[in-house]
Amino acid sequence: MGWEDVREGGRAADRTLRSEVAAAIPVNAAQLPTAGLLWLVLSVTQDQYGAGTGGAFGPALLLVFAPLLLPLLGLFVSLVLTLPALALARPALRRFGGPEWAWRPAGAVATAVGWGAVTTALWHWPFATTAAVLTGLGVLPTLTVTHVRTRRWSQWGLWWRSALACAGLFALAFGGGALAIVTGLIEEYRPPRLTATQLAGVWRGENGAELRLDPDGRARARALPTRTADGYGASDQGYTVCAGSGTWQPDADAHSTGRAGVLLHLDGDCGLDTHWSVSGTASAPRLFVLFGDPDAGTLRILDRAET
Repeated sequence: MGWEDVREGGRAADRTLRSEVAAAIPVNAAQLPTAGLLWLVLSVTQDQYGAGTGGAFGPALLLVFAPLLLPLLGLFVSLVLTLPALALARPALRRFGGPEWAWRPAGAVATAVGWGAVTTALWHWPFATTAAVLTGLGVLPTLTVTHVRTRRWSQWGLWWRSALACAGLFALAFGGGALAIVTGLIEEYRPPRLTATQLAGVWRGENGAELRLDPDGRARARALPTRTADGYGASDQGYTVCAGSGTWQPDADAHSTGRAGVLLHLDGDCGLDTHWSVSGTASAPRLFVLFGDPDAGTLRILDRAET
C-alpha cells in the first residue's frame, strides 16, 4: 500500500466522519425536546424541595431560542454520545462479526456507562440513573445515523424532516405522559406525614450541620444554617450558620413550601426562626430549607441520623 492509498483512505475516513456528524446533529436535535418533556414528567415523582420553575417565562424563552439551541445541543450530544458509540461498534463488528445494527446499541450502552462512571467520580451523579438516561439518548441516533447519512437529502430537507420527527415524538410523549399521570401509573410525589414523636431525634447534613430535637421541645444546633433578617445575607445566600440551643415545635405549614415541618427558634441573635420542611419518605425522612430565591436558591438538607 502506497502513500497515495494511505492518504486516500484518510480522506475517505474524514469524509465519513463529517457526514456522520452532519447526519447525527438533526437526529439528536429531534429527540432532545421529547427527552426534556419525559424528564419533566418523571420529575413529578421526585421532591422538588420547594424550588420554583420560573413560571411561564422559562418555557417561553426555550420556545423562542429553540431554533438556535437545538442544533448546538444536537452537535454536543453527537460528539459526546453518537460518534463514540459508532467508533466502539465498528471494531467490535470487524472482530466478532454479526449484524451491524446490533453492535451500535451496544456501543451506545458502553459509551453511556463510560460517561456514567466519569460523572459519578467527578460530580457524584447517581451512576445507574445517569447511564440509563445517556443510553436512552444514545441508542436512537446510532441506529438511524447511517440511514440518514446515505439519503440524498439537502440540508434543508434533512432539517424539516427532523422538525417533523421532533413534533411527532413530542406529541407521543406528551400524550403518553399525561395518560400515565391521569391513570396513576406515574404518581406525584407526596411528602410523608410525621408526628412530633417522629420528628424528634438527631438530624445531620453537609458541612457538619447537626440538629437535635428533643421530645420536650428543646433543640440544639451545631453548624446549622438559619434564615437571615433580610432573607439574603451579606453574601446573598439567604442564611447564616449558627450553633446553640433553643426550642422547636411541629409547624403545620410553611408559606414557601406549603408543607408541614419543624419551626426552629435558636436563642441569641444568630439568624431568625427557620422552618425546616419534611421531605424524603416515611422510612427515610428528611428536613430541608431553601434559602434565597426559590428559582436559584441554596438548598440545605438534613437526614435523620442512625441511632
